[in-house]
Amino acid sequence: MKNQLLCSSTDESTTDENDEEYWPRSVAANNNCWWRSWGAKFDVKMMKVDPRMRVVRELERLALVATHGHHEGLNELRHKLHMYRSGDFWMPIGGITKENMDIPPLATILLVGFSASGKTSLVNLMYSVLGRSGLVPFAQTSPPETGSYSSNHSSKSRASMVLKEHNVLRSLRSGFCVFDSRGFEYDQTGEGVEEQVSNWMNDGVRHNQVCLRPGDDAALMEHEEYSASKCVRRRVNCAMVVANMAEIYKALQAGDSKPMEATRQLFCSVNAFTNCNDDERPILILTHGDMLSTEERIEGRLKICESVGVSETSGVYDIVCLTEYGFLAEESDPVSAYAVTEAVYRALLISDRTHSPKKSLEDWALLVLSWIMCFLGSLFALLAQICLKLGRRSKDIY
Repeated sequence: MKNQLLCSSTDESTTDENDEEYWPRSVAANNNCWWRSWGAKFDVKMMKVDPRMRVVRELERLALVATHGHHEGLNELRHKLHMYRSGDFWMPIGGITKENMDIPPLATILLVGFSASGKTSLVNLMYSVLGRSGLVPFAQTSPPETGSYSSNHSSKSRASMVLKEHNVLRSLRSGFCVFDSRGFEYDQTGEGVEEQVSNWMNDGVRHNQVCLRPGDDAALMEHEEYSASKCVRRRVNCAMVVANMAEIYKALQAGDSKPMEATRQLFCSVNAFTNCNDDERPILILTHGDMLSTEERIEGRLKICESVGVSETSGVYDIVCLTEYGFLAEESDPVSAYAVTEAVYRALLISDRTHSPKKSLEDWALLVLSWIMCFLGSLFALLAQICLKLGRRSKDIY
């Protein structure tokens, strides 16, 4: 396997002296460094001015850490995730102690995206990389239908219509969990998406929680709704927006901007319920990039990042979840393995920065008082309506 990750000596001999200064020998141009031969055509001086080369530089960083030594970078980060407990990355700000912070027992990461974007495959890759599950697919979903992206996915299984909680570390002491959500449709954007995202971000999520959409059979999901009521409701601490880069880019090339616009609306909907800091925005995961050429892949990344308003090198990851043979891309693609691990690590950093202080007695007293005032206001409004109707009736009688 290691030999498959190394490039041939003939490939190294084709680079000039300037290229050798940039392309480190410790990261031999393996089959997964798909950008290497394309990026070598550019002058090293363009690294800071050309956005495409900034993307290449970020990919080189991931490759360098992923393949250093015997995957030391991946193993070190994986060890940190196994040792992580909710609140470990919290930093004291504003003179508030950790004991006064409302830190949940588990940090919750929510995956959102459109149908066939690769959310479930991403969860399985997390299991494979972090939980050492090998090729066992813990997350299940129904196969996508053939045809255009706008086709009706009415034959989806029940598993894809509910939220699923995953312990991707497969550990009883795991400090975080990942929720896989039902995919949206490109033609169902707008208020429907905002309402669903608002419910998840404000009210929390539960295992087996039903995600009903217009046209769904509500009676079909009664059993799942009953089982979800027994599960713990978890507050979402960080969200990952998963986007099918190949589908979006090919649609743009065909003159169809609907997938791109829908992805932008979804990202903005999720971002509206997070803090305004750039470092605390949702994490963007781009999938299916291996279905594009190198130039298309980098250009697609730039266009999507520009559309959603994020940097092309920070908080965005190009991850191949499945190989061309349908296997999880862990051993065969160490760059994707490290990228998904770093994405989870980054999500936990964001999660621990978004915790709120615990409510004091004064806060609870003000909350109860506001409820009482709202109740009294509603009661007086009802009495006013009743008196108005009685007054009109008595006036009609006389």
